[in-house]
Amino acid sequence: MNNFKRLNFRSMGTAAGLTAAAFFLASCTASAHGTDLENPDGTITVRYEGSANTVILPELAEDLGYLDGVSLEWVGNNSSGPSAIQNTATGATEIGSAFSGAVVKLQEAGSPVTAVVSSYGSNADYFVGFYTSEDSGIKEPRDLIGKTIAVNTLGAHSEAVVSSYLKSEGLTPQEIEQVQLVVLPPTDTAQAVRTHQVDVGALSGASQVHAVKLGGLREVFRDTEVFSNFDAGEYVLRDDFIAQYPEAAHSLATGIAKAADWASTHPREEVIKRFTAIVESRDRGDDVEALQYFNGYGLGEHAAIEDEDFSRWAQWLNDAGILEGEITPSEYYTNEFNDLANEGQ
Repeated sequence: MNNFKRLNFRSMGTAAGLTAAAFFLASCTASAHGTDLENPDGTITVRYEGSANTVILPELAEDLGYLDGVSLEWVGNNSSGPSAIQNTATGATEIGSAFSGAVVKLQEAGSPVTAVVSSYGSNADYFVGFYTSEDSGIKEPRDLIGKTIAVNTLGAHSEAVVSSYLKSEGLTPQEIEQVQLVVLPPTDTAQAVRTHQVDVGALSGASQVHAVKLGGLREVFRDTEVFSNFDAGEYVLRDDFIAQYPEAAHSLATGIAKAADWASTHPREEVIKRFTAIVESRDRGDDVEALQYFNGYGLGEHAAIEDEDFSRWAQWLNDAGILEGEITPSEYYTNEFNDLANEGQ
């Protein structure tokens, strides 16, 4: 089993700590699942956690008018995928997004949730890159032995990619165990690398684009070197929500897919202009300037989920002790509610 050494720089904050306020707010504003979420006007309230300084797909879908019959209710921000879908499973929210492997882990633990549409991926524009300082001696995979790598949360995308990358490059389980994972918020990662508090940091999205622009970093590898272009995470809904509100589930999955396609087919300037209007109207204290670094969601066409989105992580899931043996992807997702995924079928 490949068990990384795991450290937390608590003085610098952890992803779990960042979500505490959001979870508390969610608990205060609505009770656990089983609550009647139907409003007097017939719409269904869908509580969700957002992300600071950006626009996530449900928010874009709502702004574009793609969420018929659904009323989104923001309950805070969350930078940890595993925490976000755990909140969905326990009823603090109705929808959450996480890395595919985290979705499998949650379901294998007995949580009744189902992935209904892809939420993010990696391609030439949007990817998770692993960066070291310009003066670092880290050049090759074996140079990572005994080094620290900052990730935004444990048990998620970056951890799985690091494990898969090192294994593909010939490192033994014993050598991989010597790589230390450190939990840091993405906003602190680049500076921690530049000041040698950590040896390598995982960066993606606006944080990555901004950090690279500022300089002082050198890319070691990226996730697309391991798997090429791929969809990496999904939005999940609770099974009881799907059963009680199937039309809302349909609206969410299809609306999010439409929003993903809209973002990938419209000029970047138009997308950023719309994002700016959304962020300014919600008044959450976001940094509007950060939107200029938006580089997409990394998704394939129609945000459709495929078996490979889960099966590519089979080795890591086995190494991590989450699964034993082969994986059955169809147990974890459905495209039933995503009309775009079903076109032509």
